[in-house]
Amino acid sequence: MGAARHADLDLLRRLDARAVRSSVALVERLDAGDLGRPTPCAGWDLAALLGHLTAQHRGFAAAALGHGQDLAHWAVRPVGGDVPAVVADHRAAADEVIAAFTAVDAPDRPFALPEFTTERTVPAIQAIGFHLIDYVVHAWDLARTLGLSYDPDPELLDAALPIALAVPDGAARRAPGSSFRPGLPVADGAGSLDRILAMLGRAPDWRAPAR
Repeated sequence: MGAARHADLDLLRRLDARAVRSSVALVERLDAGDLGRPTPCAGWDLAALLGHLTAQHRGFAAAALGHGQDLAHWAVRPVGGDVPAVVADHRAAADEVIAAFTAVDAPDRPFALPEFTTERTVPAIQAIGFHLIDYVVHAWDLARTLGLSYDPDPELLDAALPIALAVPDGAARRAPGSSFRPGLPVADGAGSLDRILAMLGRAPDWRAPAR
């Protein structure tokens, strides 16, 4: 049982790193003027989305290292208009969280995730799953915002789908700053990515205006 849990943890963080790197590759294709573009995240332009993504990387990295209870690690920093600096800051935060997750030595190591709950800690294996689903969906957000392709591999989607199914679809999704909106109907015959998107409040046919 213990060996299986450690194997599950190793697989999950490997897939999480894959999702994170996919999102970094998309961010690195930003051009001047892109930061004001609309995104599938209601009320967020691309600058706001990038501020959220970068802050979440740093918050989860702090949680993996035992410091997640400090809200300063989760603070969203202002995103300026210097695109190379924005891209570099996001890449650095992504490297931080991948390295921090690699250092986690047990599936049940407690993560303090105050943006999710202040009443309890979350086991590492569950917390990394939260991070993974965030970056599968947010990579799609980035791709659609920038008019780029996004085609996560089946192994990643197979891991992400049950996590998406487990995300509560309640009033919290309507709160300001929520990553996910209330679920949408899932079309008959929808593939795994479209199912994940719809369950987490994304319209799979959403498109941004042409760049």
